[in-house]
This record gives sequence, C-alpha cells and structure tokens, in this order.
Amino acid sequence: MAAHYYTVTWDQLHRDARALAWRLMGLGPFTGIVAISRGGLIPAAIIARELDLRLVESVCVVTYQDQTRGEPLVTKPPVAAGDGTGFLIVDDLVDSGTTARVVRALLPKAHFACVYSKPAGRDAIDSFVTEVSQDTWILFPWDTEPQFIEPLARRGGL
Repeated sequence: MAAHYYTVTWDQLHRDARALAWRLMGLGPFTGIVAISRGGLIPAAIIARELDLRLVESVCVVTYQDQTRGEPLVTKPPVAAGDGTGFLIVDDLVDSGTTARVVRALLPKAHFACVYSKPAGRDAIDSFVTEVSQDTWILFPWDTEPQFIEPLARRGGL
C-alpha cells in the first residue's frame, strides 16, 4: 500500500498535459501519438490537440488490477505506429517502468513522454513534467470523485 497519496484534479491534469506538450513542441515534428490505454488516453488527447496531431493510435497493456501490479499483458498492439519512427508515446504515469519497457520494445524509435514520473521508471521514458516519490499513489480524476469529509477537528486531527 502506498505511503502517500497525491490527488490530481481535472484542471491540474489538463495544465500538466499542456505543459508536457509545450516541452515536446521542440522535439518534433511528430507523425502521430500512441496513447497507452487506459491512463494515457486523456493526456494523449490533450497533447494531440496542442501539437495539432490527427493520427492517434493506442496500445493496450494490462499491468495493474486496482493497486496490485501483475505481469504486463499487451492486449492490443499499436499496429499503425510501425517501429515508432515519428511517433510520440504518451502515458499518464511511469511508475516502476514495467509498462514503459514493454511499449518501448514494441516502438523502439518513438519518443516516450509521461505527465508524471516516479524515480524507478524515469530511465524508461524520455520526457515528463512532474516527479513524485516512489511511495506515492497518484489518484487520477477518472479514479476518484469529490465527496464531503468531516473537518479535521471532528476527526481528531487525522
């Protein structure tokens, strides 16, 4: 279980994905984007818009079930991207680097970018915007919902 949690709102995700697009602008031009499903789909759509890219491919890799990591399984390869030449791979987060290494092996010539990075996976990608500690679990807006919580004083300061 994670020691820390970092909540990302829709607004923050949008700002961070646009910041990543800004960093990537000078590295192109790119032919298209490969979004890693599912977490990379929304950041890839934002980045595709900002970089004015119309070719969006996806690769589906199952690595996590809730907060439990398993062996990666490619359930849909990114056929349209060939060996990755001219393509940008986008994911929400690189954690241990397991998924990134699997996708990198499929698309060795692509540029790999993530919005968020943890230290253990940083060497598996080329670009990122925000780094969090390895023991932090990022709560993405598609995995959470806002709800009322008791004030700290009523919860005994917890």
